[in-house]
Amino acid sequence: MTSPAGRTTPEVPTRRAEILAAAAELFARRGFHGASIGDVGRAVGLTGPALYRHFSGKEAVLAEMLLDISQRLHAEGLRRAAEPEPGRALDALLSWHIAFALDNPALITVHERELDNVPEAQRHEIRRLQRAYVEEWVHVLRRLRPGLPEDRTRAAVHACFGLLNSTPYSAAALDRDSMAGLLHAMARSALTTA
Repeated sequence: MTSPAGRTTPEVPTRRAEILAAAAELFARRGFHGASIGDVGRAVGLTGPALYRHFSGKEAVLAEMLLDISQRLHAEGLRRAAEPEPGRALDALLSWHIAFALDNPALITVHERELDNVPEAQRHEIRRLQRAYVEEWVHVLRRLRPGLPEDRTRAAVHACFGLLNSTPYSAAALDRDSMAGLLHAMARSALTTA
């Protein structure tokens, strides 16, 4: 964000963003059904009823949370996949996804466990965005390895996501930079030799 004087200022999180972040932590720790709307409100200093000024209910919180991460992943995936040189495009996709996974373990956990609790219309959109994100990776990998069959390429991308999204369980053993480097090396090796 740029101030009127042209200086870069840190982005101030909105109340909705604070609520979504707190809910992600609670849902990751307790599960969607184990955390109440009152718990989410208390985590950000609101009563349950005050939270309804921001969201219609707990399902709406979960749906917006997972739609937001799917939209962010897809938008950044599109941008990075547009790099003309496929090796650099793959590295850019890997760096982005690894940073996201390391910085957002609660979101990774919630998405893995709670997607079925999202109302059907939003769940359909989340899955559409996820498929589009996967296809950006598939296109980059097929540019890098043109002889790789499309179905094998897609399976390799899904397997790679399993590795990268393991961060809520695997990342504690190393410092962030070491873990990022390890994930990048492992994922790149797997994708380029599949």
